[in-house]
Amino acid sequence: MENDSTIEPHEGTEFESEEAAKMFYDDYSRSLGFVMRVMSCRRSERDGRILARRFGCNKEGHCVSVRGKSGSVRKPRLSTREGCKAMIHVKYDRSGKWVVTKFVKEHNHPLVVEPRQARQSLDEKDKRIQELTIELRNKKRLCAAYKEQLDAFAKIVEEHSDRMSKKVESVVENLKEFEHIELELLHSKQDDILSNL
Repeated sequence: MENDSTIEPHEGTEFESEEAAKMFYDDYSRSLGFVMRVMSCRRSERDGRILARRFGCNKEGHCVSVRGKSGSVRKPRLSTREGCKAMIHVKYDRSGKWVVTKFVKEHNHPLVVEPRQARQSLDEKDKRIQELTIELRNKKRLCAAYKEQLDAFAKIVEEHSDRMSKKVESVVENLKEFEHIELELLHSKQDDILSNL
């Protein structure tokens, strides 16, 4: 049953952030009696920032049968998926706001009336996805930091290698000069010996 005070989203509704949009749709879902699911997003190819996000009903999609190693279909768990299309799509705008670009209101299933069932906005799978997303983001930052350190180390090695190469060249030149002097001294001694005979 929809509460008369419930504010319904519509195309063009603006939010200060993606999190604000999520909180709004979460409150909206609770007031109507369905559970919100954080769904797909679109990221920037340049820096990985989220540019658009979908929030929907947890009954979105359908359960797919999973085959075990023996090839037999596993006993399916009780599925909450019913192919519900209800959702909201928000997109980051140049103005710095997050704007609703699509809103599907209708559900293809009865809405929950028990507050306890409607209160939980994320199931365990959604929480795990969020945890993994945060972990992946941290890993990417670590990888970027490691790459930066490796690049700096490679530069140091390259500079050191250039310096060593110049030192080796200098030593070789000095050896050649020393050999030349040594040869001149040897010839001079031979000349002295011959002149004394």
